[in-house]
Amino acid sequence: MFDNQYIQQRIQKSNSLRELGFNPYSNGQKRTITNAEFIQKFSSLSSQEEQRDESVSESVVGRVKLERWMGKASFIKVEDESGVLQVYFSKNDLNEHFELLKKHLEVGDIIYAKGFPFLTKTGELSLYAKELEIITKSIVPLPEKFHGLSDIELRYRQRYLDLIVNSDVKETFKTRSKIVSHIRKFFEAKGFLEVETPMLHPIPGGANARPFITHHNALEVDRYLRIAPELYLKRLIVGGFEAVFEINRNFRNEGMDHSHNPEFTMIEFYWAYKTYEDLIALTRELFDYLLTSLNLPKQLPHGEDIIDFEKVSILSYKDALHKIGGIPQEIINDCNKLYSYLLSQNVEVQESMNYGQLQSEAFDAFVEDKLINPTFITEYPVEISPLARRNDENPMIADRFELFIGGKEIANGFSELNDPLDQLERFREQVKAKDAGDEEAQYMDEDYVWALAHGMPPTAGQGIGIDRLVMLLTNHKIIKDVILFPAMKPAKNRFEPIEQKEDEQ
Repeated sequence: MFDNQYIQQRIQKSNSLRELGFNPYSNGQKRTITNAEFIQKFSSLSSQEEQRDESVSESVVGRVKLERWMGKASFIKVEDESGVLQVYFSKNDLNEHFELLKKHLEVGDIIYAKGFPFLTKTGELSLYAKELEIITKSIVPLPEKFHGLSDIELRYRQRYLDLIVNSDVKETFKTRSKIVSHIRKFFEAKGFLEVETPMLHPIPGGANARPFITHHNALEVDRYLRIAPELYLKRLIVGGFEAVFEINRNFRNEGMDHSHNPEFTMIEFYWAYKTYEDLIALTRELFDYLLTSLNLPKQLPHGEDIIDFEKVSILSYKDALHKIGGIPQEIINDCNKLYSYLLSQNVEVQESMNYGQLQSEAFDAFVEDKLINPTFITEYPVEISPLARRNDENPMIADRFELFIGGKEIANGFSELNDPLDQLERFREQVKAKDAGDEEAQYMDEDYVWALAHGMPPTAGQGIGIDRLVMLLTNHKIIKDVILFPAMKPAKNRFEPIEQKEDEQ
């Protein structure tokens, strides 16, 4: 496991520290200031006649990212979460301990240093260390500094290493945390109650997706990892809560690509006595709030595109197929013609597909990736909207929308179906589809129908994909770049080979 020669050399140094009476994994050293705070606090030092202030004593901690030895003195770059600080130490101050550090200190080690601020001859604010200890010995060398960590798979598989080496990655995940925090504040300010619902479901529901299956030993029954919290959240609306939200983890046993991960984060929220039009207005307000809170411009770069948040469109499903997808109206309006057209365009379809499913295949093939600026697509076919309310004027469409930005679906919302008999019939249609081979069709959930039968008020509900939202707001095209530990195939070897020499670091 640790048979690499460079690792063995570091283990030997770790053992040598122990033999000399130093614990290479000590604890209890307290810093008084972060690197960023140090730089800010003593930034005025350059304007003083004295270029050092020995009356001040501060201690810092962090990982060594660079070391430069010059005979009886050394400069090292030390990084903590706030940033990088230069630390200077010399043999004159540390005596025999200097030689110990010269022999044992390496890039990657975590150190504790105590001293005073001073300016180097080149004018760089630094810590002049009167004390310096190795408090964590790194026995695996970091990637060679001039080339960094460029192996994409290794970056995802060993995210901790990615965070150590690539500071911009750390900033992405700090931004992600801010986005989630702002979303929570936004909904709380609107009077929504944050709730928690089960992640282990007796019946997978709330979305058309294949579930992960596990087993509950105590109950001696199978359980499904949550594919969506929707049906539980709407039970709460039945129970009398009028505005609820959950920032939740969902699991769908499906394919993976640049915008799909089997484990992902969403916010779902449900709002009694509201319609899908109210949700559209709320979503626009949410995006304005996020852009303002994150100090982002209304024209946001995303890959090669520029997304203009001031150019928001609302378009019906069929209009999108015609105006954006380029499909003639007479084809869109005829199920048989649409089926033939999709075959002629090499779109995979089956004869068993209903009209709504054919429209969905057409939308995916010819429309979705063209929706760059924020676009709300409305009037979805009811066949692909099993939980949405039918439109009063046209029962073939649902009071539903999806929001697309940057060529990807970001949100899905609708006026909720609260007619228990209609819901029961739609579940039965889903069961028929599942029996016919549709693995993503929904299961019958009799308990949910029974809950609806007690009366759920008119309600609107929506889900927003947090991962895709973060991709959008941080200018990333690959979902793995915004998930700390994305799903990966098992590595063939536990440790990647370390090819660079220690003296190259």
